[in-house]
Amino acid sequence: MRRYMSVVVVMVFAGALILSACSSGKGPAEEAIKAAETAVNGAKAEAMKIVPDQFKALEAALNSAKDKFTKKDYKAALADAQAIPGKVKEVLDAAKAKKEELTKVWTDLSGGLPKMVDAIKSRIDVLSKSKKLPANLPKEKFDEAKAGYETAAKDWATAQESFKAGSLADAVSKANSIKEKAAQVMQLLGMPVPPAAKS
Repeated sequence: MRRYMSVVVVMVFAGALILSACSSGKGPAEEAIKAAETAVNGAKAEAMKIVPDQFKALEAALNSAKDKFTKKDYKAALADAQAIPGKVKEVLDAAKAKKEELTKVWTDLSGGLPKMVDAIKSRIDVLSKSKKLPANLPKEKFDEAKAGYETAAKDWATAQESFKAGSLADAVSKANSIKEKAAQVMQLLGMPVPPAAKS
C-alpha cells in the first residue's frame, strides 16, 4: 500500500512537471509570436509595395508559427517565431536595395519620357494644322499616332501618381510601357527615336 502511494505521488509529481514544462514553453512561444507579429506588421507598408512576394513569405512563416502554437507544439512555434525578426530584417534590406534600384530607373525614365511625349505633341500639332499630310503618313497612320499619343500622355500621369504613392515597381512598369508606346508613335510620325528609348 505504501509502495502504491509512493508510485502515485511520483506520477502526480511527474505530471505536474510535464504541465509546468508545457506552460513554461507556452509563455515564451506566445511572447516570441507577439514579437514576430509586431516585426512583420512594422515591415508591411514598405515591403508590400517593393518586394510583395518576399513579404507574403514572411506572413506565411508567421502563420505557420501560430498554427504550431495552436496545436500546442510550443517548442517548434518558439523556434519558428524567433527566426522571423531576422527574416524581417532581410526583407527590409531587400526592399531598400530594390527601392534604390527602381528609383534610379524611374529617375532615368522621368528625365526622358516627358520630352518624348512633348515632342510627339508638337509634331501632331504641326501636322494637324498642315493642309496635307506627308506622303509617307496616310491618315490612318496619323490617327493611330494621335491615339497612341493620347494613351501615352494619360498613362504617364497615372505612372506619376503610382510613383508618388510609393508603388515604385508599378510606376516603373508603366513608364517602360509608355516608352515603348512613345517610340512606336515617333516611328509612325517619321520622327527620330532617342537612343535611350530603343533599349
